[in-house]
Amino acid sequence: MRANSDPRLISNWSLNRRDLFGLGAGVLAATSAFGVQAQTPARPGAPPPSKPTGVVVVGLSQEPVSFNPLMPGIEVDEVVWTSVFSSLWVAQPDGSLQPDLAVAVPSEQNGGIAEGGLAWTVKLRNDVKWHDGTAFTAEDVKYSLELINSSGFKARTRIGHALVKDIVIKGPHEISWRMEKAYAPYLAMLANTHIVPKHVLGKAADPNTAPFNSAPVGTGPFRWGTRQPGDNITLLANESYHGDGPYLEKAVLKYVPDLTALYAQFRTGQVDLVIISGIPANFYQEAIKLPGRRVAVAPSGNLEIIMPNLGNKAFAEKAVRHALYMSIDKQAIIDAIYYGVPKPTESFAPRESWAFNPNLPVQKRDLATANKLLDEAGWARSGSGTRMKNGVPLEFAVSTTTGNQLREQCQQLMQQDWQQIGAKMTINNMPAAVIWGEFYVRSKFEALLVGTTFRTGVDPDPASRFASDAIPVKGGSGGNYMQWENAEADALMKQGQETFDQEKRKAIYFKLQEIVREEMPILPIFQYAPIEGIKEGLVGYRPNINQRQNAWNLGSWYWAK
Repeated sequence: MRANSDPRLISNWSLNRRDLFGLGAGVLAATSAFGVQAQTPARPGAPPPSKPTGVVVVGLSQEPVSFNPLMPGIEVDEVVWTSVFSSLWVAQPDGSLQPDLAVAVPSEQNGGIAEGGLAWTVKLRNDVKWHDGTAFTAEDVKYSLELINSSGFKARTRIGHALVKDIVIKGPHEISWRMEKAYAPYLAMLANTHIVPKHVLGKAADPNTAPFNSAPVGTGPFRWGTRQPGDNITLLANESYHGDGPYLEKAVLKYVPDLTALYAQFRTGQVDLVIISGIPANFYQEAIKLPGRRVAVAPSGNLEIIMPNLGNKAFAEKAVRHALYMSIDKQAIIDAIYYGVPKPTESFAPRESWAFNPNLPVQKRDLATANKLLDEAGWARSGSGTRMKNGVPLEFAVSTTTGNQLREQCQQLMQQDWQQIGAKMTINNMPAAVIWGEFYVRSKFEALLVGTTFRTGVDPDPASRFASDAIPVKGGSGGNYMQWENAEADALMKQGQETFDQEKRKAIYFKLQEIVREEMPILPIFQYAPIEGIKEGLVGYRPNINQRQNAWNLGSWYWAK
């Protein structure tokens, strides 16, 4: 949901299609050259220092404000979470899981998962300490899992966790539990579940408002330092860390909300790294030529989509959704507005996933067929040109974040496209704090232009976004805000959760992608390709599509001499 905006990209907000194509054509060659630059690996430099030394300044366009990792937060908050806290295991760029607090990742092969996925046992490291010096034990894991499921706690998610029961402490460094049903994505959920200290948070009268939430204590490579609201957070090296590193003495997370100003600070060396929001596309030609700087197109599992609210009569029919989709000029959006960097997609799964189905029908802009679909479905043009059926006009608003200028340009293009098939679109944008609150999670929107993901951590399971029981406005728990209900899809998602056999799961998710492409509960535009900038000499930066931000391994970074 982050904004990638810059007022200098296109100064005329009433551009027509010809203007946009003219802009796009001029940058495609630069895009190709940039692609080569993005693949250049960092020079390894010298080995890491024997003790923490040096400072890195990480540039962020949004301010981290949520510091309890079990509570709701966004990508920038996770920069803090992955640096200050630890999880049982960590998702790597290749999709594998690497043990962290655990000795090994449980599986059916090593006996950690038994009884067809119902019985779990995890052995923990015995050399881990909290930042205050207290020993980490299985009690902390038990407390964290129970806190997530506490009815009064504002948990980020209970998906998967709600299935956990009968937690047993088998020793200071061994824990077991049972699952109400087999749930294969729980391995991925736990990779994104950071463990909190029972001896600190457990003493709070209300964990939702505990002092811990503004001065967290973790087991990660960095400990909490200082915070200057509206400006920066400083993290300090945890020299008692149980893993490799940290190699930096300090990490400063600097908040610069204007992307042009953030890029300027990267260019002048005030920040060493620009991640998540990245460098605005209109600056790449300059950025790749900056001395002492590297740029990289970072992999991302996020998709830019149109999310229709299927509770709206205009979107209730599949024929309408197909007509709207086939009338969008996706390539114009990508080439002219995003400088050709992201790639169009037809799937809810990122193309890097083992579950990605590459055989889905490719969208082609076809106004004639779109108009025919609507004619056959009984949507007749009225005197105003807007189609109607049974007294209902084919009219709706598309909302996104106020000030996100690239998306505003997308809205203008789609508005023109849809007008040609008799669909009247209006623009109803709102500040981030408004649109991504009740308006989003209680399905009060008509349609959204939004960036989001349809996975369970690193796992391809999309049930929290597509299942019929994941519609909050209908009493469900999850993120099916478009209110899609499909019995066949529900059955497939259930099967995908209950087997640990990857080949069987792959077949299930291939079929599910076919159904989603046919039913169109979302209209996919492209998979994200953020452009991140790094100062030369910084070693350890590793883009990771299986994390929501690329400071996930900050403890491994250091400056080469």
